[in-house]
Amino acid sequence: MLVLASRSQARRAMLDAAGVAFEALSPNVDEDTLKEGLKAEGITARNLADALAEAKAVRLSSRTGGAWVLGADQVLALDDGTILDKPVDVSEAKAHLRLMSGRKHKLSSAAVIAEQGKPIWRHVDIATLSVRSLSEAFIDSYVESEWEQIRHCVGCYEIEGKGAQLFSAITGSHFTIMGLPLLHLLDFLRVRGVMPS
Repeated sequence: MLVLASRSQARRAMLDAAGVAFEALSPNVDEDTLKEGLKAEGITARNLADALAEAKAVRLSSRTGGAWVLGADQVLALDDGTILDKPVDVSEAKAHLRLMSGRKHKLSSAAVIAEQGKPIWRHVDIATLSVRSLSEAFIDSYVESEWEQIRHCVGCYEIEGKGAQLFSAITGSHFTIMGLPLLHLLDFLRVRGVMPS
């Protein structure tokens, strides 16, 4: 039995489409407080994603018996190391897009599986995305039309939708950009006999 410690629609859709049987539950982790504490310690974006994924998996697995609990998280870092969180409102979304315009950023997508409160598997995958130079008119119109879809997305985009218009080049897995190193997860599940090989 696999439990997804997330309510993320994108992660649920990826697991469903790949034929992975799972149940989704909320991990009840105060992500904001944990994230701020780790950032204050100078943690890298990659390690932050890993730590947040682990916290979700471990917290939920300590109360789900012997189930495997999958925690996942994604962190965006600009080319200068600045970490951007999900925008709190339309104004901040536009500010983030201005910061990203004409620059590269990296998305670190982490997944951790825990059993009975202990991590038993983890993987962090990184994708590099180059944002084209965005005009103010584009930013305004894009955010106004897409706000409901992007309000819960780091970087203010869904790559599977109109967010694709932001980029001039992408290196890395589509799944990683959507928030889960899916191919590595599937490999682990096959090796452990949870899915057919």
